[in-house]
Amino acid sequence: METTFSGDKNTPEDYIAFFDLDQTITKSISGEALARGAYRKGLMTHRNLLKAIFLSFEFRLKLKNPLKIMDNMVSWVNGIPEKSVIDLCLEVFHEILLPSVYKEAISEIEYHKAKNAKVVILSSALTTICQEMAKNLNIDDIICSELEVKNGYLTGRPLGHFCFGKEKATRLLAYCKKNNYSPLNSWYYCDSVSDLPALEIVGNQVCVNPDRKLKKAAIKRGWKILSWGN
Repeated sequence: METTFSGDKNTPEDYIAFFDLDQTITKSISGEALARGAYRKGLMTHRNLLKAIFLSFEFRLKLKNPLKIMDNMVSWVNGIPEKSVIDLCLEVFHEILLPSVYKEAISEIEYHKAKNAKVVILSSALTTICQEMAKNLNIDDIICSELEVKNGYLTGRPLGHFCFGKEKATRLLAYCKKNNYSPLNSWYYCDSVSDLPALEIVGNQVCVNPDRKLKKAAIKRGWKILSWGN
C-alpha cells in the first residue's frame, strides 16, 4: 500500500531519489524510540518494553524472520486510541528523531532537489513519523507502513504489509509506474541488507553506514558506500 504525502500531481522532475529513514536519514531508530516513549507515558507496560527491547535485539542480529518480529513489535498498540499514538509519534519525532538527522542526509536531499528531482521516503517507519520528516526536510512524498485502526483504536496489526524487504521493492516499482518514472533512473539510500530487493531494481545504489552484509554486497557489486555522522 502506498502512503502519499503530497498528493498525486504531475511534476516535471526527471528522476526520483528514494531515502530510507531509520539509520539513513536519522541516526536513531524510530521503533525503539517509540517503545521507550510509550513506556514513559504509561502506554506500554514494563513487560512489553522488555519484550520490545528483546525483539529489537533479535531484529538487529537477524535471529528470526524480521516480518514476524515486526508483527510482534507493534502488537503492544492493540486497544490504544489512535490519537494517543499519533501524539506519541509527534513527541518522539521532535524530541529524538529530528535532532538525530544526519547533516549529510540533508545535503543529499538538497542536492537532488536542486537537480529538480522528486525526493521520496521509502521506509518501514510509521506514517506520522514519515509525514513529519517530509514536512521538516522538504521531502515530496512518503511510502511507509501503516497500522490498522478500528473505531478510533489501533488493533495491533499492520494495515496491509509492512514496507520492508521485498515489499519495499514492490512499492518502489508501483510508485515509479504510477508516476511515469524509470526505476533505472532512480536512486535509493539505505543502510540494511534487508533493502537489497529495492537496491537491485534502481540504477543508483547508495549504502549509508551499511551493516556488515550490505557492505559486503556493496563492495562486490561496486555500489557507492557513504559514512555519515562519523
